[in-house]
Amino acid sequence: MKGLDLSEEFYRAFGAGMIKTKFPALKDRIAVGLVGLGSECFGFDDKFSRDHDWGPGFCMWLEKGDYSAFGVSLQKAYEALPDRFMGFQRKKSIWGDGRTGVLNTDDFYISFIGLPHAPEVLHRWLTIPETSLAACTNGRVFNDPLGVFSTIRQQLLNHYPEDIRLKKIAARCMTAAQSGQYNYSRSLRRKASYPVYQSLVKFCEDVFSLVFLLNRRYMPFYKWASKAAGSLPVLGAFISQAVEKLLQEEKPQKKEGYIETICARIIEALKGQGLSDSQSDFLLDHGPRVHSLIRDDSLKRLDMWWSGA
Repeated sequence: MKGLDLSEEFYRAFGAGMIKTKFPALKDRIAVGLVGLGSECFGFDDKFSRDHDWGPGFCMWLEKGDYSAFGVSLQKAYEALPDRFMGFQRKKSIWGDGRTGVLNTDDFYISFIGLPHAPEVLHRWLTIPETSLAACTNGRVFNDPLGVFSTIRQQLLNHYPEDIRLKKIAARCMTAAQSGQYNYSRSLRRKASYPVYQSLVKFCEDVFSLVFLLNRRYMPFYKWASKAAGSLPVLGAFISQAVEKLLQEEKPQKKEGYIETICARIIEALKGQGLSDSQSDFLLDHGPRVHSLIRDDSLKRLDMWWSGA
């Protein structure tokens, strides 16, 4: 059973009634769900995920005043709920505190993006790691009658403002080409093992990020990037499989072939979204074309190679 489904079933069986009978004042004000850190929040948990910070549990998000008034007592009531449900035991590690239970809505978002709300200033988006945006918008909201938590969530799910997306795509074109189409082969000729492997890893990370950006989605933590990419409509299944083949291939010349194929498909996707008209097969040459589409002058003046946090 997937952790998200287990969490919702547990809430329906025990949490909803507990809130209704013991905290009636919160019934129409509390948001409940499972969002945040952990493979189960992305729906990627498996049998190996169950050894820590996994099991029946859910999050309850409260506004500041409600948190001050009810936070402690609600948390005690939550901890009194069964720790075993449908044959699964709740397992916590010393690093898992605060993943479930009672949470302040403002503090929850601040912990991920440094703000209690979606960024209102364009440049602020560049200070937030993409993986943090993925983590605070994953999972599932089971109930949110007040709507405050879900409103912020939806504003973030709407993805980057277009100028920020363009800035990041342009930078990723530059760095993916640098590591994959340029530094990998040069490092091979130099017989320099570390840069050979590092350039491959950097290339894969950047092309995954590019595919998420092309799909207007946030890339999660590297452990789940390939799996998450696989379901994306634009190049998702292709990039997930191509990166796997690239990394499993032993012959350097074939690896270079995979790199060129990946870049060619990304260039094709860039053109498909009207982001580049360059005929070059070097992905780096497409970065300036994408960058030129940025409308905000202050953003356009930033180093083309820099994508932010």
